[in-house]
Amino acid sequence: MKKINIHFLSLCIALVILLIALISINIIHLAISGLLLITFFGLLALGFSGYKSLKGYVFTTMIFAGVTASFFYPEYFIQIGDFKVTNLIIPLIQIIMFGMGTSMSLNDFASIFKSPKGVMIGVTAQLGIMPIIGFILAKISNFPPEIAAGIVLIGCSPSGVASNVMAYLAKANLALSIAITSIATLIAPFITPLLMNLLAGEFIEIDIFAMMWSIIKMIIIPIGAGLLFNRLRGDRAKWLDKALPVISMLAIGFIITIITASGRDSLLEIGGVLMILVLIHNIFGYLLGYCYARIFNLAEKDARTIALEVGMQNGGLATGIANSLGKIATMGLASAVFSPLMNITGSILASYWHKKTLD
Repeated sequence: MKKINIHFLSLCIALVILLIALISINIIHLAISGLLLITFFGLLALGFSGYKSLKGYVFTTMIFAGVTASFFYPEYFIQIGDFKVTNLIIPLIQIIMFGMGTSMSLNDFASIFKSPKGVMIGVTAQLGIMPIIGFILAKISNFPPEIAAGIVLIGCSPSGVASNVMAYLAKANLALSIAITSIATLIAPFITPLLMNLLAGEFIEIDIFAMMWSIIKMIIIPIGAGLLFNRLRGDRAKWLDKALPVISMLAIGFIITIITASGRDSLLEIGGVLMILVLIHNIFGYLLGYCYARIFNLAEKDARTIALEVGMQNGGLATGIANSLGKIATMGLASAVFSPLMNITGSILASYWHKKTLD
């Protein structure tokens, strides 16, 4: 008897459930349609996990499941009793940053001295290209000021761990990727508030020093604690190396779900336009980052790295900043849309480069 392929079966059932869900939206109660769509994304993720070429989309698919849940059942992600669920955002970001710290060591910074030109070009590209693109898109968006400021905010944020993963998959320079992410992240408490004051000051009032302290609490302290923990533990508790990335991914997914629930009404009104603008922001980041690197005669491998570092931003940090300002339902929307989209585009680009021979 032929063995049943559970992953292929999951994809087939997912397709059937999607058709039923789409048909039922206008016939059956919306709550049931929502449950069907969540089940569809869950089965899709299970199906993708069985195929090497599709495994990279499992995390994004699960995010879509969470976002769907927040659209259909927002009340469960906004407040439980007297507790506001948004209060979990900053602690979750600190856990993610701690995890990033535990995966780092002082040796990672040695790449800065080995390839100072690449690191300098990568950091300046990130700090120059994405904030300016974000400002231009915010100006032409005609969105309410706080939502427009969120587009600038995602542009003023550093890259995150996702860019390192994509650099590895794209056969890019992983050491350079880690170095750029590390430097951009460590200077973010000082650079991000200044860029926001310069570019988003016309949309909302920016308290530079309050934002600096907020970012230090979210980034510098947890990463420092992670670095210290990593040094003190030695070869012990190695299971954390596998557990923390999973915990971080779950935390990112939950954060995006919370933001979506909080800004559900605004997303229903301007979500399509916001998605287009965020996609333009992301793709132009890849394109201009790559061109910028090539202008300075960097090798193809390094140019791929910088393209990914520029195009992929730390949506979690942008979310945390928006939450610390009490504007999660408006200023946090761009980062909620940007994060899953960049994972999709990043996976596609990394897959393309993985198959393409380096010059």
